[in-house]
Amino acid sequence: MTAVGRGGWRAFTRSLRFRLTVSYVVLFTLALVALGIGFRSLLSGAAQRQTELTLEEEFGEVKGFLRLERDQPLWFFDRQDQDESAIVARLRNGAFLLTDAAGKVLEASPVYRRMGLESQREILEVLASNRPRMKLRQGPEGHDYVIREGILLDGTRRYFVALGRSLQDSDELLSQFTKAYFLLMPLGLVVMAWAGWWFAGRALAPVVQIANAARAIGSSNLALRLTPPGSNDELHNLVATFNGMMDRLEQSFNQVSQFSTDVSHELRTPLTVIRGHLEVALMTAKTPEQYQESIITALQDVDRLSQIVRALLQLSQAETGQLSLQHHLVDLVPLVGDLREQFDMAGDEHQIRFETRLPAHAWVLGDRVQLERLITNLAMNAIKYSYPGGPVTLSVESSGETLEMAVSDEGRGIPAADLPYIFDRFYRVRSAGAEPDGPEKGLGLGLSFVAWIVKAHRGSIRVESTVGQGSRFIVALPRGEESLESSNEL
Repeated sequence: MTAVGRGGWRAFTRSLRFRLTVSYVVLFTLALVALGIGFRSLLSGAAQRQTELTLEEEFGEVKGFLRLERDQPLWFFDRQDQDESAIVARLRNGAFLLTDAAGKVLEASPVYRRMGLESQREILEVLASNRPRMKLRQGPEGHDYVIREGILLDGTRRYFVALGRSLQDSDELLSQFTKAYFLLMPLGLVVMAWAGWWFAGRALAPVVQIANAARAIGSSNLALRLTPPGSNDELHNLVATFNGMMDRLEQSFNQVSQFSTDVSHELRTPLTVIRGHLEVALMTAKTPEQYQESIITALQDVDRLSQIVRALLQLSQAETGQLSLQHHLVDLVPLVGDLREQFDMAGDEHQIRFETRLPAHAWVLGDRVQLERLITNLAMNAIKYSYPGGPVTLSVESSGETLEMAVSDEGRGIPAADLPYIFDRFYRVRSAGAEPDGPEKGLGLGLSFVAWIVKAHRGSIRVESTVGQGSRFIVALPRGEESLESSNEL
């Protein structure tokens, strides 16, 4: 056998279909063997019980035909009656033993003598117990005999009687059954192996389809989907899970592709501006003031580049778990107060009124820096997407075991089709109008940060929005009274 042949055989024997088929055959073999042994045991037991019933009937016949006079056995029957003669002959020529109460043998058939007479001790035990008993003894032909030992009364005298019947016929029947059963069993195993191979192939067909589909996946065919078998079983769930994974992969790939385009645009624009300013300064600047102005403008664009790169790096660190949080009890009320000045300044710039509705205290357990980023992102987004003259309101209120912080505006709103994706990385609502400023400009990273911060604080966030009427972002965070130990497990 060549190396290729050995490798192919090894791969075949290690395949899941082969192993399932072998498992079916092994289990079926064990089941058939157990069934055969059990059925043989039932047949053997039934044959023995039938023999015992027959011996009980024959013992009644003995009492009907046998008389004892002065310890001499006499058989009374109509010798002209063939049936009675046959019965008596069968009883006397079979396994038959008759003794007196002292164990003296009064009559014993040749079969019983060859088998071996009962000992005096055993005879006395049966007479003393006053109950019949059944036992097995090996006969002279090598077959077992069922022996029925009992007491025969003749007036006041007690006699020991033992009757036996051979199990030869039953043994032969069991032997024939065993041979036929285990000779036919290989045929059943062959049929089972074929059926197991076929059923394993059908059961694994969706798995093979998934494997083939996975091999065929590429950037050009992420729309590939499998048809669920409709069986509502584990394989159906596997196909559904695979299709769901492909949906997420396609969406992520599309987002990354769009992100690459956006990043290229966002990075190219400042670089182009920097190059332009420097070239203009190089060719046209005559005085130190002109050089200084060009350098300042270039530095501003360099700073914008740094902000974009820093935002991307921070989000990547956050999503990969590299950005650790420092949890402390934080009161959101003074935190909003510290940020109020920059919100008012941004509101004045956009002609927006920034309003707050806050309780005396609002304690949460979290990272102050990230909570500031959360509030800032939501508030600045609301200001930048509001219509001039409209209000932006930040409110905090208690709701059971949580604190709910809501940021609402009366601005452009978000289309319903975009709502499920606004927290996805790189996603931008293109129909929203003006783009936000700052590090996340044009990249769709601000709300991704918001979603990550809320999740890291074991909270939840939801959005209510109507196009042309405004949006409302509601963040629910656990109250600060919860144990510090549970929060440190984040």
